[in-house]
Amino acid sequence: MCHTPFVRTGELFDLLRDGRPWTRAQLAEATGLARSTVTMRIDTLIRLGLVAPYGGARSTGGRPPALFALNPSAKMVIGADIGATHARVALTDLDGKILGETDAQLEVAAGPEPVLGWVVETVRELVEGSGRDIADLAAIGIGLPGPVEHSTGLPINPPIMPGWDRYDVPARLRADYPVPVLVDNDVNIMALGERRAFLRDVDDLVLIKVATGIGAGIVSGGVLQRGARGTAGDLGHVRVRDNDEALCRCGNTGCLEAVAAGPALAAAVRAQGEDAKSGGDVVDLVRAGSLVAMSVVRQAGRDIGEVVATMTNLINPSVVVIGGQLAGAGEHLLAGIRESVYQRSLPLATEHLRIVTSRAGAEAAVLGASAMAIEHVLSPDVVEAASEALAAADAAAERA
Repeated sequence: MCHTPFVRTGELFDLLRDGRPWTRAQLAEATGLARSTVTMRIDTLIRLGLVAPYGGARSTGGRPPALFALNPSAKMVIGADIGATHARVALTDLDGKILGETDAQLEVAAGPEPVLGWVVETVRELVEGSGRDIADLAAIGIGLPGPVEHSTGLPINPPIMPGWDRYDVPARLRADYPVPVLVDNDVNIMALGERRAFLRDVDDLVLIKVATGIGAGIVSGGVLQRGARGTAGDLGHVRVRDNDEALCRCGNTGCLEAVAAGPALAAAVRAQGEDAKSGGDVVDLVRAGSLVAMSVVRQAGRDIGEVVATMTNLINPSVVVIGGQLAGAGEHLLAGIRESVYQRSLPLATEHLRIVTSRAGAEAAVLGASAMAIEHVLSPDVVEAASEALAAADAAAERA
């Protein structure tokens, strides 16, 4: 007995998100649904605004078949990147194209009310500047510079964010914009942004942010790995050999952050007679040709590479991306990382491994926050719920 497969509207829509147009016949073949059922599902998606006719298809005889694809202008989302001393907010369409963007020097230590108040006002200005209605805003994604419980959006004991511990970030933003609000730490969203912008065909990658701290965003099998409590990728507090005297802000000694993050490098450079107050100063010295700064950065790369080598053996990424402030040191940092990784990782794990600097740069986090929001808005369950609500509204209208 032949059974028609149960493919919901949201699942059929998932096929249409691949960036290429589909005909009804192709969708019927891919899903096993009858052409009439595909037509009904497509009509629903068109009414929701998520799908639109696309160009024209070549005919094999008779009337050319119609093509359908994702309509990226159907809705808009916000991507927000809150750093230790900066903030950046971008308005994008459903394909991640930036429609407007604003940044500012903003201290996260000022507390959640002034920082999120600025985000609320900036969202309003960006939407107004786009010429669209606020009703077209579908979701907000936001990254914070500390540990986040992704399921609730609450920051958990963030070390550089006084006043933010367990502050209800989603509720604060929803008070002004009643849309889904998704929150994650900044390194995770940087990994999402880098992948969406430049590595869409890469399913296994790690982005390592080297700045005031050191952390990693891990994508495995195309899925961001957050871990049981959202602390996956905390490379900064992995112990590095022969550095037991280095005291870390976490209270332990020998942590990678204590020997290879920006403040540690600035201290190492000062100890050798050069003037450097921050990791940014170290990068400037490297670019100016300072042999001392180059040597310090190369050793930091070796220390980072020792930890990355273990990670490479464990999760086997195909690309390791180096981002954050210290990535500005370029090949001097990468050379040290590669030296340790290729020396200490299994040959099979490094045969095709690429270790590169971030191409998205300062845009990585807002693009990732936008991508996180888009993934929610276009997820099969959310689209299915919208189609069911539309069907219920139609039924109610018929009864009236």
